[in-house]
Amino acid sequence: MELENIKNILSENGIKPSLHRIKIFEYLTNIKNHPTVDTIYKEISPDIPTLSKTTVYNTLKTFQECGIVQGLTIEENEVRYDETVSKHAHFKCTCCGKLFDIPVNSKALNLKSFDGHIIFESQLYYKGICKDCQNS
Repeated sequence: MELENIKNILSENGIKPSLHRIKIFEYLTNIKNHPTVDTIYKEISPDIPTLSKTTVYNTLKTFQECGIVQGLTIEENEVRYDETVSKHAHFKCTCCGKLFDIPVNSKALNLKSFDGHIIFESQLYYKGICKDCQNS
């Protein structure tokens, strides 16, 4: 995604497009590897010496609150981030740990309420072994 588009997305969502925020969102949109805070920090900190893990965490929290990024908690001990906020499922390989997007045409993911309960968030994920790990 181009820099100007990233600035526009951030501004349209009430987020000041600082260098840190632009680079974090750019990483999410271009790499699409469902990274953790640590992964993002390790990948972009060499280019931005003033970046801290706290800044990455706080930026992702802001992005989530504005609805331009979603947090994925598939394992209890890690949160992954995805800039694709449209309804879809995820597949996690139990061998290599990679996450893959799965398109889903399910009205269950679009439920707003159920039996009088109000639904704020839904996540659907699968675990298994990816084709690359099966072949090696």
